[in-house]
Parts: sequence; C-alpha cells; structure tokens
Amino acid sequence: MRTRKGAARRRKKKRILKAAKGNWGGRSKLYRVAKENLRRAWRYSWIHRRRKKRDFRRLWIIRLNAAVRMRGLNYSRFIAGLKRANIELNRKVLAELAISDPETFDHIARVAGSEVGVEVSPVAAKAGVGAPVGADVPEAAVS
Repeated sequence: MRTRKGAARRRKKKRILKAAKGNWGGRSKLYRVAKENLRRAWRYSWIHRRRKKRDFRRLWIIRLNAAVRMRGLNYSRFIAGLKRANIELNRKVLAELAISDPETFDHIARVAGSEVGVEVSPVAAKAGVGAPVGADVPEAAVS
C-alpha cells in the first residue's frame, strides 16, 4: 500500500487554517480559499512593513521642515548645515527634539544655520513654544 502524505498534509492544512482564523466565511474554513487569502495577506504585510518606514521618514521630514522654517531656515539648508557641522543625528531624533526639547533644537538649528551662513532666530524663547497652554497670558487677563 502506498503512502499519500496523510500526516504531513493534515499538519499543513491545520497550520494554514489556524493562521486564517478570524477571517470571514470560507476564508477561515476552506483550505484553498484560506491559502489564497493568506498568501495575499502576507504579501501585503511584507509590502507595508517597508512602506511604514517610508511613511515615518516622510513624517519626520515634514515635522523638521516646519520646525526649521519657524526659525528662519529651510529643510535642505538645515540638513546641509548638519552635515557640514558633523552632527550625525537622524531625522527621527531631530523631529522628536523639535517637539519635546525646543531649546536644544534651537541650538542645533543655530549651529546648522551658521554652517550655511543663515542667521537663525530661536523659537523656544518666544511665548507659547514648549510652554503649557495659557502660560503666555498675563495674570490680570486670567481673572
């Protein structure tokens, strides 16, 4: 009597159907449909894991551009100034600094601006940036 992949095929089908759990209808019950659906899902997840990296980089660049424009500089000159000053902070860290620690970001922007010959105005000293809401309102206006 010849063997017909009994145990191996059952394991394979169980693995596929277990991975397809939670899908609707035949996508979780029928082996062939589940297999096609999973192949497509895994392909999209592979693509989107790479796309996520691009999307975050775009977000950081947008945030940095906004932050340096507030200081009288533009993004490309800011990055060029960082390269000339040998500041090797990545865009993720710079974008986080711009939001959470404006004083430090002011200093970095000043250094980058001086490398490309642009005078940078600090934003952290201005009211409202990095301060709690309502901190720039005089005491007399509150009461």
